[in-house]
Amino acid sequence: MNVALPHEWSYPQGMSSPWSEALKSKLSQEQVDLFSVLAEVVGRLRTMLDADRVTVYLVDPSDHSLVSRIAYLPEIPEIRLKLGEGVAGWVAEHRQMVNLPRGRHDHRFSDRTDVATGYITKTILATPIVGSDGSLLGVLQALNKHRGLFDAEDEDAINEVAREVSELIDASSLAGQLRPGPALPLAFRFNHIVGNSEPMQEVFERITRAAATDATVLLRGESGTGKEVFARAIHFNSPRRDRPLVKVDCAAIPADLIENELFGHEKGAFTGADRRQDGKIAAAAGGTLFLDEIGELPIAVQGTLLRLFQDRTYFRVGGNTPETIDVRFVCATHRPLEKEIAAGRFRQDLYYRMRVVEMVLPPLRERGRADLDRLIDHFLYVYGRRHRGGLMQLSADARQALHRHRWTGNVRELECCVESAVVLSPTTVIEEKWLQFGPDPADVVADGDFRAGMLPLEEVERRYVEWAVGQCDGNRSQAARMLGIGRNTLATKLKE
Repeated sequence: MNVALPHEWSYPQGMSSPWSEALKSKLSQEQVDLFSVLAEVVGRLRTMLDADRVTVYLVDPSDHSLVSRIAYLPEIPEIRLKLGEGVAGWVAEHRQMVNLPRGRHDHRFSDRTDVATGYITKTILATPIVGSDGSLLGVLQALNKHRGLFDAEDEDAINEVAREVSELIDASSLAGQLRPGPALPLAFRFNHIVGNSEPMQEVFERITRAAATDATVLLRGESGTGKEVFARAIHFNSPRRDRPLVKVDCAAIPADLIENELFGHEKGAFTGADRRQDGKIAAAAGGTLFLDEIGELPIAVQGTLLRLFQDRTYFRVGGNTPETIDVRFVCATHRPLEKEIAAGRFRQDLYYRMRVVEMVLPPLRERGRADLDRLIDHFLYVYGRRHRGGLMQLSADARQALHRHRWTGNVRELECCVESAVVLSPTTVIEEKWLQFGPDPADVVADGDFRAGMLPLEEVERRYVEWAVGQCDGNRSQAARMLGIGRNTLATKLKE
């Protein structure tokens, strides 16, 4: 994401810059690309310090290392340092800033990265990034000032930016991953979207490609898989990010009011219409209209919507003058639209118009144990801070119970379960008895065996395939090999 920032990037010491306040506000509520946000910070700091390179290192608690996640002009995918290794590692270990005018000649310097990249480090300015709770989040490092040496003003500047980066991280969903506890490698992409499994990586790639265009997107998936969250990711990483995102819940509006809600009405269109009023479509002008649960739309309204999709024109209720609108459409449904078309409840022409780009969001049980643990730890961190003012943990039995459950309500069900346990637990270590689960007639048991109740054979097969994908941490190719079937066959069975 390229955030619009002022050209002049200087401010008095100790005062927050306007751009950082804007970014923190965005990160607290929007699904922006975290890499792009940090990359913007790196680019601006490089200009500010007149440095050749700037790198943001983040702590990876899984192996107690520093890993470069945002760097200017990197020749290698990442740099990973042990705490104490090199200048950045020393800064992390000692929590002190260093300014080295002859970096290569300092005993703390390691030439391992220079050898790997062919780069020649001369001057180094580095400072720790420390969280509000005192935990180490990472290191901010600048190399090779173009004119002269890094001076006291540069030291003040990099310390101020490190403080602001800390605040940005604390406002994002990345915060929980950088604290001690998580045993999984550091992984992130979009703010407030947690996961790194193969199915999620496929969705991330589609979001990135679709967001750059105005193409209509259809999001499909079970209830609780996060369709609205992904719709927001598409909007807030698109060129329309600064325009409105307007949601219409097609399932929550009575059939006789849906046209008025969408299109608005003219004065005198019906009893009580004492003035002309715009609808949700006009409110979304220049931005994105998110039509949630579009499969619930009455068939009579679908034809009117088809014209809007085709021509970007519509009529207010009671009006005869066409209105033209510039808007991008994102639609979502949990319904099997193909079956709805066959039953005559959904128009086939509208179906094809709205599925220019289709994304099938994986259910939680297909995303694997690693994604489940990432989400568990994320919700523990979020709700521990919100309700208890600190970090919460799960007992081994409690985490095992969460892995046993099938999560038919997906991420929404998991979030509610973890939040409830955080509130109910009398101690900071949550025991299994404080977990509240909904009914599930066919659970997967904790010892790794598959078990199902008396169900139709087709349903047992589908659940077994889902379980197998989960056992392979969401890696569909590996699951297909283990099951002795092709990957396309596996995908078909999951879709069915």
